[in-house]
Amino acid sequence: MKALLSRRPVLWFLFLFNAVVAVLAGATMHNAQGVTTAIGMGVVSVGAGLGLLRSRPQSQSQQS
Repeated sequence: MKALLSRRPVLWFLFLFNAVVAVLAGATMHNAQGVTTAIGMGVVSVGAGLGLLRSRPQSQSQQS
């Protein structure tokens, strides 16, 4: 499972999908469930974004 979740296309999907759902949940549902959904999906989106930054290939000048 870890090998699947660390692939770049999967991370991009998780990042974008959860970000969109978080924004839509926050904008459309104005109760505790909407806020909780937006926070939860936002946390997953931030985690996927950090995974994308960590797996980013480094340039040649930074490797030496």
